[in-house]
Amino acid sequence: MIVPSIDLMGGHAVQLVGGKTLELDAGDPRPIAERFAVAGEVAVVDLDAALGRGSNEDVIRDLLRRAPCRVGGGIRTVEQARAWLDAGATKVVLGTAAQPEILRALPRDRVIAALDAVDGEVVVRGWQERTGRGIAERMAELRDLVGGLLVTFVEREGRLGGTRLDAAAELVRLAGAARVTFAGGITTADEVAALDRLGADAQVGMALYKGVLDLGDALAAPLTSDRPDGLFPTIVVDEFGAALGLAYSSRASVREAVRRRQGVYHSRERGLWIKGATSGATQELLRVALDCDRDALRFTVRQSGAGFCHGGTWTCWGPDGGLPALARRIEQRVRAAPEGSYTRRLLADPGLLRAKLLEEAGELAEATGREEAVWEAADLVYFALVTLARAGGTLAEVAEELDRRDRTLTRRAGNAK
Repeated sequence: MIVPSIDLMGGHAVQLVGGKTLELDAGDPRPIAERFAVAGEVAVVDLDAALGRGSNEDVIRDLLRRAPCRVGGGIRTVEQARAWLDAGATKVVLGTAAQPEILRALPRDRVIAALDAVDGEVVVRGWQERTGRGIAERMAELRDLVGGLLVTFVEREGRLGGTRLDAAAELVRLAGAARVTFAGGITTADEVAALDRLGADAQVGMALYKGVLDLGDALAAPLTSDRPDGLFPTIVVDEFGAALGLAYSSRASVREAVRRRQGVYHSRERGLWIKGATSGATQELLRVALDCDRDALRFTVRQSGAGFCHGGTWTCWGPDGGLPALARRIEQRVRAAPEGSYTRRLLADPGLLRAKLLEEAGELAEATGREEAVWEAADLVYFALVTLARAGGTLAEVAEELDRRDRTLTRRAGNAK
């Protein structure tokens, strides 16, 4: 799969040639991260920190709230690595600090060792210092201590001349159980597909920024189909992973969906189909994922309107239920609460809402039996959702915040205030 890359200097997204010459300043990295997040993990590299001349910490912390990011560049100690994992980084990438004593102190599955190489020789400290050691030698030392390895062919970085596919297969074999990501010169969707067939990922920067490689094409590159029409079944899910329905995609529709960041599919009757173009039930495309066999897709969307189904229900299997459905109803009532409804009364009287929150929290704390606890928890959840909606927040944002907290290593004591 593709891993889009954001390299940071002075708070801007930049691209360098060979790790030295500034080729492109793309400006504010925040909208770039939001666009790249459709593909999944985004690689964020703090070049200033790697070169020992500053930090982009505040910018990266902001990016972590906009996209799932693996963070690298200038991470030299266990404490720095843990701090980024606590901040919500999906993984940390260590180069100079990829030493056994440091790696053993970190969760293996969330650490990637960077093997940056110039003509096969590993370099460190922002690609400025040669080590006299080869990629294979360093792989043998590190592969059992990390979950992934990032191999960058520095001499090809930013030059749009293709990567070292001739070396990739052997390096993947040498990596053992560690998943390899390749960077440096990757320019075409065919290269992304070729690396994926080897079981490796492609980290891409320059080709995306210059428009030489389309992100949608890169995402769809590994797909295969045994259908006569060449289409790919696409499971459409909402922000909570609930299936809304089944659609079909073509490479062209994936490209258009990623470009628009909307739910765009291939209708077997109408061709390119933009969901909600006539009904108003549009979809914001949040994420595209390929299944393990690379013959089906999952689109994660933020659904609007009545829902996905042409019959006017949230899903093609009928209405949904549970907390997401309740949260949507409350959000709708915040916008237009019916006259005389209890929700409207709560919204008009913050004092009442606060009192009910405290009351229900106390009753839940005093609940003794299972049925009583369920009953009181339901009451508290309702008032909590009203409070959340009144402030403009959503249940999906709460879920994202909990996911970020779940990635932290350092746990708070949790004592009462």
